[in-house]
Amino acid sequence: MSEQWHWQRFGTAWKGVGIYHITLIVSSREPLLGTLVIPNNDPDEAKVELTPLGEQIKSCVRSIPDYHPEIKIIGLRMMPDHVHFILHVMQEMPVSIKAALRGFWQGVKIIGREYSLSVSPNAIRDNQQRPHPIFTETPFIRPLSRSGQLDAMMQYVKMNPQRLATKRLKPGFFRVQKGVDINGTLYETVGNISILLSDYRKTVHVSHTLVEAATGGDSEPLRDYMNGCVLSARKGAVMVSPFISPQEKDVLAVFLKEQHSVIYIANNGFGKYYKPSALLFDAVAAGRMLIVSPWKYNPEKKHITREECVALNDFASSIATRSCQ
Repeated sequence: MSEQWHWQRFGTAWKGVGIYHITLIVSSREPLLGTLVIPNNDPDEAKVELTPLGEQIKSCVRSIPDYHPEIKIIGLRMMPDHVHFILHVMQEMPVSIKAALRGFWQGVKIIGREYSLSVSPNAIRDNQQRPHPIFTETPFIRPLSRSGQLDAMMQYVKMNPQRLATKRLKPGFFRVQKGVDINGTLYETVGNISILLSDYRKTVHVSHTLVEAATGGDSEPLRDYMNGCVLSARKGAVMVSPFISPQEKDVLAVFLKEQHSVIYIANNGFGKYYKPSALLFDAVAAGRMLIVSPWKYNPEKKHITREECVALNDFASSIATRSCQ
């Protein structure tokens, strides 16, 4: 997946060449599409056995190129209550990707309606109630435009059954806990809460001064600081940060690779179906990470502000330098 591809040309309005991640969710979140099977309680062996409804939806996804030959399906993963697939638009289309998926959406709704009729025929016959629709929300479309997004999303889609299996086998680490008091501030948390018992915690905060000096040619102070963070982690410190800047993310990557303990401060709370990102998931599952958020979940939140960055770093300093209650 390392080949180069060009993003949409100006004015093509989602008609041009591009990569799209599509998600379709069963409105009730019931496992109507399949059953998760975990042989030997080993998440690596997890798979989803599809129901007849799931097989129909899978066939519907695979039929998209029959109607739009400009589209190639490069990733597909069926889950018990949702579907992920990745589309590659290989040349400019006469319609937008949203219009192209409209036909798929209509087909999915028909399949869902027929399923509802098949499972509640008596109620429908007696006019007691209308069948509950299986799908009520249109598929979510996410264009992938940044370097590395495609590889990451392909891996995310591929590993969905394994991650769901891990959550079910280790529910404690993935349960959202609300109202966790850390130094007088209430947080929402996901992960290993016992990480807070460590008395040796240090922040990771790459200052603008270090970055500006490195940009100007003096990279040694920045390098020394980043190396120092890694050395602290190797000595057993729990590293605390929102990991906002590219340099901080680079340090986090080393922590994850070397399996150090981390408190990650998120800039949003946790929704009902929250799952850690692919980058953080394995560390949470292994008990090496606690994700905390000082703010409640906001489904509309897209970007972090400068003021929020400052606040998150202040929270990190508080967690790292004062004993927790």
